Amino acid sequence: MAGCASAEGQHWCCRRRARPTADRLREAWFSILGEQVIGATTLDLFAASGALGLEALSRGASRVDFVEVSKTSLAALRANVAALDVEARVRIHRADALAFVERLEARTFDIAFADPPYRTPAAEQLVARFRERPFARLLVVDHAARTALPGDETRRYGDAALTFCRAA
Repeated sequence: MAGCASAEGQHWCCRRRARPTADRLREAWFSILGEQVIGATTLDLFAASGALGLEALSRGASRVDFVEVSKTSLAALRANVAALDVEARVRIHRADALAFVERLEARTFDIAFADPPYRTPAAEQLVARFRERPFARLLVVDHAARTALPGDETRRYGDAALTFCRAA
């Protein structure tokens, strides 16, 4: 992590669909966001081991809600949160990310991160739900570069892309 917390003891889940966000892509993500993260309430959807949300905390986010459905990933996430001693600034939800956002009020969060599995329609479905009722001021989705998402801005990094969607 580039912020004040250390990732040396970070645990990674070993399920096949887990694809920890590459360091280069994660660095690009937070370089683009810059100071918007400071003091922000954040949501990490499809959280897996929590790398994105934990990075946000290390860069000054006030809190993060993690949403993950996999038991294996949740165990790794809980271990990472404990290792970094950030339990007071974290809420962990065992839930399907798409179902979770359906229950949110508009603009519940400042920034939402999403790193859904590339081989599913989850990225497209998430952006569609965000357009219907934006649950954050900003949604950033990591997805396969070959998948076009309707966003305000898309940046490509090899086979991956980040699409930024701002609430209207």
